[in-house]
Amino acid sequence: MAEQVKPQGRPAPKSAAAPVHDPNLKYIVRLVETELDGNKPVLDALRKIKGVSFSLANAVCSVTGIDKHKKVGYLNDAELKNISEAIKNPLSHDMPVWMLNRRKDPIEGTDRHLTAVNLSLANEDDIKRLKSIKCWRGIRHMYGQPTRGQRTRSNFRKNKGKVVGVAKKRIAPAKAEGGKKEEKGKK
Repeated sequence: MAEQVKPQGRPAPKSAAAPVHDPNLKYIVRLVETELDGNKPVLDALRKIKGVSFSLANAVCSVTGIDKHKKVGYLNDAELKNISEAIKNPLSHDMPVWMLNRRKDPIEGTDRHLTAVNLSLANEDDIKRLKSIKCWRGIRHMYGQPTRGQRTRSNFRKNKGKVVGVAKKRIAPAKAEGGKKEEKGKK
């Protein structure tokens, strides 16, 4: 009897049918000034918010009691509000101070955690302050150079424009004056 030969390569797709629409799933969830994909797990989706790292997202899930693997689209409004409060003010939810991204703020002198636009504005203000007092890092920022001591000979050229290279001179065609050569210095 003939044996059946299994085809090699990738297996055939299971079904080509359109995905089933779930009425309970919110496909886009707005949380802390950021739109999140509702199909992603909470732990992964929280990391899309600027200012939320893996460890902070993990801590927020633990403190609020929300399953890390649950899809964001299935969270109700109370859970979303609880998550946003925990992200905006981690100290009130008994998270350690070292998780904050703005400890000992130079302007206010307090420990804070900034997210989204506030974090971007604070970083810009810090750079402007460094430039105005003309410290070493501020001067490096002014000139568009690296501020942390890296070498600059071969790196950090992305903002400087493309290098033009050396162009060879074209050899001019000889004049058709009977083959006389011009002598330099004689008139």
